[in-house]
Amino acid sequence: MKARSLGAGIVAVATLLTGCAMGGAPVASAPQLQSSPTAVSGEITVWSWDVAATALKRLAGSYQKAHPGTTINVVDIGYDNAYDKISVGLQAGSGLPDLLTIETERLPGYIERFPGKLVDLSGRIDPEKANFDPSKLAAASDSSGKVFAMPWDSGTMALYVRTDYLKDAGVDPASLTTWDAFAKAAEQVKAKTGKTAFDTDLSTGAMFTQLMQQQGTGIFNAEGKIVINNEPAVAALTLLRNLQQKGLINNVKGWDARVSAAKAGKSAFSPNAVWWSGTLKSEASELSGKWAVQPLPAFTAGGAQTSNNGGSNLAVPAQAKNPDLAADFAGYALMNADNQNDMMAKDGLFPSYLPALSSPIYSEKDPYYGGQAAMKVFADLTAKIPAISYTGDYAKASEIVANASVEAILNGKDPKAALDDAAQTIAKQTDRTIG
Repeated sequence: MKARSLGAGIVAVATLLTGCAMGGAPVASAPQLQSSPTAVSGEITVWSWDVAATALKRLAGSYQKAHPGTTINVVDIGYDNAYDKISVGLQAGSGLPDLLTIETERLPGYIERFPGKLVDLSGRIDPEKANFDPSKLAAASDSSGKVFAMPWDSGTMALYVRTDYLKDAGVDPASLTTWDAFAKAAEQVKAKTGKTAFDTDLSTGAMFTQLMQQQGTGIFNAEGKIVINNEPAVAALTLLRNLQQKGLINNVKGWDARVSAAKAGKSAFSPNAVWWSGTLKSEASELSGKWAVQPLPAFTAGGAQTSNNGGSNLAVPAQAKNPDLAADFAGYALMNADNQNDMMAKDGLFPSYLPALSSPIYSEKDPYYGGQAAMKVFADLTAKIPAISYTGDYAKASEIVANASVEAILNGKDPKAALDDAAQTIAKQTDRTIG
């Protein structure tokens, strides 16, 4: 699903999580489900929202037909209060359904802060591990490798390119192999056309953390230590600061402003996730034929050319009344190429399940992208998304990091100094050590 801004909701969740058990250790007390049951029956309730709920309701109907004696109740609980409800339910040990939708960035906090409150799904997922986006599996696992949620959709990132602007500026899209080359091309495009490089809301820190993940690093490392001030992070923040200082970033506030800027053609590029394609087609249909998609520029020759922005999972809370049916329905929806591609075609949910991405539908030429098979670019990149560690302190730390990125990008603070200060602040507020 499309990434949402962190905002007040995540602050509330972070507050609820504060004071719970520190994470990083294996969740040994979690209930386990082994191999798939030979038969399932009974009733479950599933919580989700928006297009995800729509997709699950449709699949619930087909699942019930194939499994007589089962009832799947999908409840659209809305997004705004979803995580407050989930956090309260996990803390209380009651009040939750049999199956939960949890976004990728939120999941590690629940795994770490509520040990034993989510069912260990390793027995169901292990035989299929090689078939999932590795970055999603990493976010769904504890330090021992136990998996507590089934990956659903990925927010695979690539570079959207306005081919008309690049043609007017005399820039060959194939030359954009590194971010250094991108920066030079962006200057040329602005000089020739007046267009900025891309539109983004710098206050969220999202672009910065996405560029970090592209290099295989995050705020924390696999041991839970703070690494926000390492060399890849400094490189990412320096890139954004330099682009901003040259007037190449169109800094907009909020989602609606980003959509409006794209529709108005303010920028020549958009480093963005696969779900952005749906936004362009629905909100800027008049730009059909003017966009193309290609891998992100790399930081170094041969480096990763994608990252992740968004995505979700299905998890079974330990308090579930029918965990076997919940896990079986999750597997039916998410470990099935046909069902994943049905959700992609009808709901725009891009599969984390890699076998689905070999379907011919991803090689179909798309008129919106001038006849390019744009989805094939994302399909080829998904298995290459670098995995990073989040920890249960991600929500709190990400706010500190966002403030540090603003200090460097908009206020001119030295990137290394800004990140050193952020690392110190995170250490004080989380009792974690700096790596």
